[in-house]
Amino acid sequence: MGDFTSYHEFKESAGKTGYFINEDEEFVQALLDSIKVNIDRYGYGACPCRLASGDKKKDLDMVCPCDYRDSDLNDYGACFCGLYVSEDVLKGRKSLTSIPDRRISTLKAQEKSDDNKLSDVKDIGKLKVPIYRCVVCGYLCGREQPPGKCPICKADSERFERIL
Repeated sequence: MGDFTSYHEFKESAGKTGYFINEDEEFVQALLDSIKVNIDRYGYGACPCRLASGDKKKDLDMVCPCDYRDSDLNDYGACFCGLYVSEDVLKGRKSLTSIPDRRISTLKAQEKSDDNKLSDVKDIGKLKVPIYRCVVCGYLCGREQPPGKCPICKADSERFERIL
């Protein structure tokens, strides 16, 4: 997410990647301050609207921007915490409603099934390099290691998963 201290700096940075920020400056500043508290407390910027465990590996899906942001924006017009909003919400074409926490259903589904394990993938061809996917925005790249930062959403390399 970066180390943003002000609403305006964060809004400008998000805009450069095609995202819109809630226009309630006081609300957003409180979220940014809370993310900073989590960075100081845990060493990572966990979403302040979810309970962090203190184990970054377990919480990686909820580090801002969380893995659920884009799905929430598409389905509800805002992310779970309300930091990011869609253009339709920003321009008043869509009203905000309550947003269910996708993380709960995702974690339950993961407990039931490990079908997406890389070891289950059979012969997929003769790729010269692995394929990595940014779990935040879906960006795909083929290279030996994931990029240091996603060129689309600026998520750190640890937010990439090897898919092939």
